[in-house]
Order: sequence, then structure tokens, then C-alpha cells
Amino acid sequence: MRFKDKVAFLSEPGAYPWPVDAVETVETHTAMVFLAGDRALKLKKPVRFGVIDFSSLERRGHFCREELRLNRQLAGHVYRDVRPLVRAPDGGLRLDGAGHVVDWLVEMTRLPADQFLDLRLAAGGVAEAEIEAVMTLLAAFYRARRAEAAEGLAEAGGPGAYCDHLLQECETNAAHLDAMAAHLGPDYRPEIAATATKLMQRHRDEIEARGRAGLIVEGHGDLRPEHVCLVSPPVIFDRLEFYPPMRRVDIYDEVNYLGLECAMMGGDWIWPRVLELLERAHGNPPSVALLDAYGAFRALTRARLSIDHLRDPKPRSPQKWPTQARRYIAVAARLLQPFLS
Repeated sequence: MRFKDKVAFLSEPGAYPWPVDAVETVETHTAMVFLAGDRALKLKKPVRFGVIDFSSLERRGHFCREELRLNRQLAGHVYRDVRPLVRAPDGGLRLDGAGHVVDWLVEMTRLPADQFLDLRLAAGGVAEAEIEAVMTLLAAFYRARRAEAAEGLAEAGGPGAYCDHLLQECETNAAHLDAMAAHLGPDYRPEIAATATKLMQRHRDEIEARGRAGLIVEGHGDLRPEHVCLVSPPVIFDRLEFYPPMRRVDIYDEVNYLGLECAMMGGDWIWPRVLELLERAHGNPPSVALLDAYGAFRALTRARLSIDHLRDPKPRSPQKWPTQARRYIAVAARLLQPFLS
């Protein structure tokens, strides 16, 4: 069955067995989200690129269930269920009921969009107490994940394998950015990504020691302001489900990344504050140079993911991605300035 037929059905208020006046659709790189009444439903696109493979019905069902399982740890009440989309005996589509399953959807409670951290930053109104509440949630989450860290890291091949993954991602960043240099303008310099790789290599012993200390955990995997909702208590959602190695992070790397993103959106004060609150809860901060290496790595990864949109056969908003990539490259260059020749 064609994906566009499923989207057309789910875009109609009558598709839902609860009161819906109108349906708002939001498209992402890998999914369509349908905001219907008091709920949001995510339909994964049948795509396959990089480490993402949603190409079969079986895989989409599996990753919907993984998304539900993983996100209940940080947003339990928001993630409600996985619903089947079926072709009924009369040939029509419906949610649930008898019929042949043609796809799966993650059902969530709809959150107030105006309370998402990125939009609150754009409006210029985030309170320190709200950031403290977010960090209280994260500190408890990391405490539970640290209790599981040794077993999880051993299953993944140990701290050495984690370092190998980071270095492989650094090399992928460099290769992709170099290949797309024509879209990045004259300010892009290959030595920026090369220096980030060398700096990560230089800190291999420190990273491995942090793994042995239980500081490398199965975290969120994509901790950005748009995945934080400042309701009370706060909710952190959209934990990465499709590739476990991307969830395996140093807790300071993940929180530093959240702070970096907040700073890029105008919340400069949030970056040092979240690191301070994490240190208060967990201690064991990395060296300043390693924290800069983590930040540059995350910025270059976001630059790579941004510019890689232009590799799609029909990229959405093609004018957006080079500008976004250049912003992240500029952040990486600032963090790496002491190490650049």
C-alpha cells in the first residue's frame, strides 16, 4: 500500500476513534506526525539510509515498540501505545480493529508545543527553576543508567569499542563534510574536522577511564531543546530508538550537547548551568579539553547531518541545510581554536 494513501487517511479527522476537529501534520526526515485532538501519532517513513532502516513493515513495527519502551524511561505518561493501521475487510483503512495490518504508529499524549524548550528560548522566557527541574529529571535518569552501565558497555565491546565508535563517527563527519564542501562556502576548512578527530584520539585513555567509572551509559541519544517540554514536571521525549550505539554516551557529552544547542538558540547561560548541575549530582567531570572535543564532535555531527539532507533525491527546504551546517561548523571551529594551526 502506498505511503501517501496512509498519510491521506491519517490527515482526516474521521480516521480517529476519539474527538478530533482538525489534524495538523508535521513532516520530519524519517516520519510523519499527526496532531489529532489530544494525541500525536507518529508514522515512520518506509526509508533506508545510513544506520536507519524502516524499509519493511516488520522493522517499522519493531522500532515503534522500541520507541515506546525507551521513551517511557523519561516521558512515561506521554508514550501511550503502539497502534496498528489496518485495512478492514471492507477495503477501508482504520486504526485498530479487524483486518490486515499495513503499518504501525506510536501514539503519544499531545504536548503543548509552546512549552518546548526551543520555542521558549526563541520567545526569550526560560526560568532557571525550569532548567533545574530538567536536570533533576536527567540526574535521576543517569543514576539509573549508571547502575546498568558496566553490563551494557561490556555487551557493546567495552570502553575501547566505544572510543572506536566515536573515532569512526569523527572520520565520517570529515569525509561527508569534505565531499559536500562546495555547499559549505569558503569558511569551511577540512582541518576543522581533522583536528576534532585528532583531539578525540588524544583523549582515548581518559574516555576509556570514564567508561570504566560508569560514566558512559545508554542515554537519550539526541538530547536537543526541541525534545524537552517545560511542563511541570518536565518531559524529555523522542529518545533515539533506531541505532543503540548512538544512545551510548558519556553523560557529560550528552548534557554538554544540550547546553551547546541552547546557547546557539540564545540561552548562553544554560550551557554552564546544566554542566554545573550535572557535576553537583554526579561529580567526575571530564577535562576541559575533552569537553571541548565532545562539543566539537557534536557540532560537526550536526553539520554533517544537516548538509547530508542535500543527498536526498528530493530534499525538503534545500536552502536551509547549508546555512545550518555552516553555523555548526563555526561552533566547532571556536571550540577547537586553541588546537587549530
